[in-house]
Amino acid sequence: MDKIVIALDGPSGAGKSSLAKQISKRLGIVYLDTGALYRTVGLYAKKMSADPHDEKAVEPLLGTLDIDVLIEDGVQQVYLNGECVGDAIRTPEMSMYASAVSALPSVRAFLLETQRGFARRSSVIMDGRDIGSVVLPDADVKIYLTASDEVRAMRRTKELLAKGQNVTFEEVLSDMKKRDHADSTRAVAPAIKPEDAVTLDNSELDEEGTVKRALEIIEEKTGRGSGQ
Repeated sequence: MDKIVIALDGPSGAGKSSLAKQISKRLGIVYLDTGALYRTVGLYAKKMSADPHDEKAVEPLLGTLDIDVLIEDGVQQVYLNGECVGDAIRTPEMSMYASAVSALPSVRAFLLETQRGFARRSSVIMDGRDIGSVVLPDADVKIYLTASDEVRAMRRTKELLAKGQNVTFEEVLSDMKKRDHADSTRAVAPAIKPEDAVTLDNSELDEEGTVKRALEIIEEKTGRGSGQ
C-alpha cells in the first residue's frame, strides 16, 4: 500500500480532530493532533510560570521539555516529561496558551521536526492551522475544514460542557474569535488556507456527512478510498 500524507487545516471548532480520527480509522493511517503539541508546550509554560507570549521566557524551557506522542489502544496520548497530560491541555485557558506559544519562532522550530518525522515514517493525517502551508507543504491531500463562527462555538461549548467544564456559549464564541484573530495575524506561520487546499465547509453537515465528503476529496486526489 502506497504511503499517503494528508494535511487537514482549519479554525478551532470546525471538527478537525473528529474528522482526522475517522479518516485515520477508515484508511488505517496514523493520526497526529498537532494542536495537542502546542497545547502541551503551553501547559509547560504555565507550570513553569512563564509568560507564553514572551519568547525570552519560553525558549529556555524547550531544552528541558520532552514531548512524546504514543498511540495507545487506538487513541493518541501526549506525554510531557514522561507524564500523560490527558485532558489538562483541553481547557479554554490552554487554547489561549497554545495560540500564544504557537506564535513564537523557537516553539514552531522545536515542534516542526517532530511533526515532519511522523510523515516521513508512515502514512499520516495531521491536523492543525499551518499543516498544508508550512509543516507538510508537499502533502498528497490538503483539506481546509471550516464552519461558521456560531456553529463552531456551539460545537465547542457542547464538547467542553460534556467534559464537565463550566463555560457559556458567549464565552466560548468570544475566546474563539480572539484566537482566530491571533492565529491569522501572527507574524510566524499565520493560520491561513493553503492555496492548493480543498475547502470543506461543514456548517450544515453532521459528522458522517463531513467524513463522507472528506473521503471523496481524498479519493479524487489520490484514487484511494476507504475500501482501499
